[in-house]
Amino acid sequence: MSKVPFLSRAAFARLTTPTAKACLRMGLTPDVVTVLGTAGSVAGALALFPMGKLFAGACVVWFFVLFDMLDGAMARERGGGTRFGAVLDATCDRVSDGAVFCGLLWWVAFGMHDKPLAVATMICLVTSQVISYIKARAEASGLRGDGGIIERPERLIIVLVGAGVADFPFVAWPPALPVAMWLLAVASVVTCVQRLRTVWTSPGATERMP
Repeated sequence: MSKVPFLSRAAFARLTTPTAKACLRMGLTPDVVTVLGTAGSVAGALALFPMGKLFAGACVVWFFVLFDMLDGAMARERGGGTRFGAVLDATCDRVSDGAVFCGLLWWVAFGMHDKPLAVATMICLVTSQVISYIKARAEASGLRGDGGIIERPERLIIVLVGAGVADFPFVAWPPALPVAMWLLAVASVVTCVQRLRTVWTSPGATERMP
């Protein structure tokens, strides 16, 4: 979970538990909520960002990201989640993040015609997947691969705030997008290096495989 105080697990629990209980009473399952949240996030990102509607896209994506976070609260209310649910949630997170950066990349490349910013966006797109893969592959090998300065909540805050401020109604500040993307690109590369170092220093990491 995020290191940002107001994004802590306890803070989310206070916010999402009442809604989670309501969703369960409606007959929804955590897996259904995961898929619905991802579908909404992907649709918003790919429909709005490529058209340059950055503020609207950021709002829609943020709403569905919060909606998607209900699945954990619902699972806790049911006494715990399933292994499949955990895999589904992680998979959908990767799809959602990829859609956000693909939508922004389309606008940057074909709407803004900004090649340097397109490079930064591509770095963000690739590293958003690699950061998660390092952890997953390390844990599959019995090693540690977590940590780093940027995790998913921070990544989403940076990119969505940057996009939203760049196109904010009446008081838009266009430089917010390149500032956010370059900041995120650098921080994401650093996080990849940090996680690889964590894996390398884990007990047994340098032992030969049978």
